Amino acid sequence: MIELEGVPELIDPVMICAFEGWNDAGDAASSAVAHLDREWKGEVFAALDAEDYYDFQVNRPTIWLDGGIRKITWPTTRLSVVRASGGAPRDLVLVRGIEPSMRWRSFCNEILGFAHELGVEMVVILGSLLGDTPHTRPVPVSGVTSDPDLARTLDLEESRYEGPTGIVGVLQEACAHAGVPAVSLWAAVPHYVSQPPNPKATLALLNRLEDLIDLRVPQGELPEDARAWQLGVDQLAAEDSEVAEYVQSLEEARDTAELPEASGEAIAREFERYLRRRDGQPGPGQPGGVAAEPGLTEGGRDASYLRDTASGRTRPPRPSAKDPAKDPAKDEEGGATGAPEEGTDGAEGDG
Repeated sequence: MIELEGVPELIDPVMICAFEGWNDAGDAASSAVAHLDREWKGEVFAALDAEDYYDFQVNRPTIWLDGGIRKITWPTTRLSVVRASGGAPRDLVLVRGIEPSMRWRSFCNEILGFAHELGVEMVVILGSLLGDTPHTRPVPVSGVTSDPDLARTLDLEESRYEGPTGIVGVLQEACAHAGVPAVSLWAAVPHYVSQPPNPKATLALLNRLEDLIDLRVPQGELPEDARAWQLGVDQLAAEDSEVAEYVQSLEEARDTAELPEASGEAIAREFERYLRRRDGQPGPGQPGGVAAEPGLTEGGRDASYLRDTASGRTRPPRPSAKDPAKDPAKDEEGGATGAPEEGTDGAEGDG
């Protein structure tokens, strides 16, 4: 039985979900939900029973000290609620956890039970995958749904994906069968620098979410983190001629493919976003102001977090143009540009 004591009546609620693991390259998706929770001071109101869904030999609990008392934190999925500020008030139900190890159908039914009880109007599931995309260009974000009407209304891709899927795909399909409008947003992370975090991909997901639900999200330090991340990758790539050459080939392929995208509609969309952010916030270049494309390489920062902890390398692994990095999310999506084919992961008929 779902208990919702202490949860107030929500205003036009939208459920935003992200799950660590297979569908979370560079931790971009889970970091986006964590950012929303942090910026709007979310309050956890429920947590799923860890023993129902997790294999503790795969996702182990952690022990920590609280005033000298040892406590255990179990891997699970938690739900919190935040009230978005700025403009018309709207509530977001944030679902953040680890991809479950078992009983996925029961897991999805429990999430949908909360959505029903809270009057959720739409479910948005965030994901990120590895792709053949250069770190120097804007992060591709695809929006997909398995609902043809929703695809037309929100200008999304209708999912045509077939193949292995993760919890994102299963949850989106569960939403479709339950009659709950659901959308998946997927960010493509460069496969040659897949180590988390990837603030540039996180920022791209949040920008796309803004457009989807018509809500302004406080960016906090993300623009600066994204610039520092790109500067760090630039410096590491410059140390390796093979990597630099490979990145250049990805840039050329991306630029050629996207020439038609430089349309009046795309330019107008970016300008509208700029105006929304400018309203009530410092201008570009000012403290707290919206930055230009996070790809700009200004403002250095220690890039040691890009180290591959398994190998001890401090530069991106040397990629092979013929055999890019293998990753289950990439295999599932199969997109050469990092954008899921005909729809993304959860896009296998779910989005």
